[in-house]
Amino acid sequence: MIAFYLFIVCLLLLFYTYIGYGILLFMLVKIKQGLSPLASPTKQAQSGAVYQPPVTVVIAAYNEADFIETKLTDTLHQNYPLDKLSIFVITDGSTDTTPEIVKKFEQVQLFHQPERRGKIAAVNRVMPLITTPIVIYTDANTLLNPDAVANLTQHFANPNVGAVAGEKRIITPDATAASGAGEGLYWKYESALKKWDSELYSVVGAAGELFAIRTDLYEPPPPDTIIEDFYKTLRIAQRGYRVLYEPNAFAMETPSASVAEELKRKIRIAAGGLQAIYRLKPLLNPFKYGLLSFQYISHRVLRWTLAPLCLPILLLTNAYLVRTSGSIGWQVFMGLQVIFYLTALTGYLLEARKIRFKPFFVPYYFCMMNYAVYLGFWRIVTGRQSVLWERAKRG
Repeated sequence: MIAFYLFIVCLLLLFYTYIGYGILLFMLVKIKQGLSPLASPTKQAQSGAVYQPPVTVVIAAYNEADFIETKLTDTLHQNYPLDKLSIFVITDGSTDTTPEIVKKFEQVQLFHQPERRGKIAAVNRVMPLITTPIVIYTDANTLLNPDAVANLTQHFANPNVGAVAGEKRIITPDATAASGAGEGLYWKYESALKKWDSELYSVVGAAGELFAIRTDLYEPPPPDTIIEDFYKTLRIAQRGYRVLYEPNAFAMETPSASVAEELKRKIRIAAGGLQAIYRLKPLLNPFKYGLLSFQYISHRVLRWTLAPLCLPILLLTNAYLVRTSGSIGWQVFMGLQVIFYLTALTGYLLEARKIRFKPFFVPYYFCMMNYAVYLGFWRIVTGRQSVLWERAKRG
């Protein structure tokens, strides 16, 4: 009976974490829209007058000589009044020509020091110098759509909005590559969840590729914070402000050059997620934070805690139930699990041989994501996760 109940609980948890929450969230949003058709944050922003406050775009760039010129040219061509657009570039620790390239742009302010202390220290150093009411953070290796800045800032006309998350889009020149297929599908699903989270109440953590906050709400994260963008925006939500999602402000980048490179990113993100869960323990209390706690636990916490743990338990309990009962139902469940993991293994073997067949890569990517949680946990408990980014090579 213990094996039976463990199997059922794990199956339900996995279903809810990866599929069920999305279905429930979609239904709740539809109910809310039916009760209040103008409740959508996007519709509210579009229905009002144009709101274009002065903004500062902050770009932390470490050894980005290959891309920084394209990034700055792209940013300066935003459909936003140039007299209201300031650009700060921090190149701390860069040993290539990134600082020299930035100096060519008269409209851009360069901040550089030889020592590399990490992104948090770099951003903390320049934040006191920002005088605009809104600050936008974006990665140096991404390109923005022309209306990104305008579409982000329009939401701050609502004083209850403390931050706005942009959308991350993966450009896949070779759509059949493992990293591109898996990463692209993952971010499409993530984008849908973030949109619905925003419609219901609040996004639970922004991606560092593109997001904006009210400058006066900036709170320096602890210096050893691993994923500071996630932590910063959740702290703003914890203080009672909404974090919205703007799909029409997007940052584009190519996928990781390989699944091995993507694994490096996922391990760091998993380690940072577990660290954030510990540091944001009060958010686990739904009696105090209501909808925010429900969204946070459903969308984030379960993915970094119980869901990865459920996968091996589901397999082991299923094997035990097949051996002890011999029921055809348990054999079918076991067969489906075996097929799934064999498909993932095939994806791994094909990728190792540079043979790419997209249907095998999605289960492979899913398994890799959950494997990364175990490695991230190990790095946290052993203190081996550095605050400095180990950059993944992009395709």
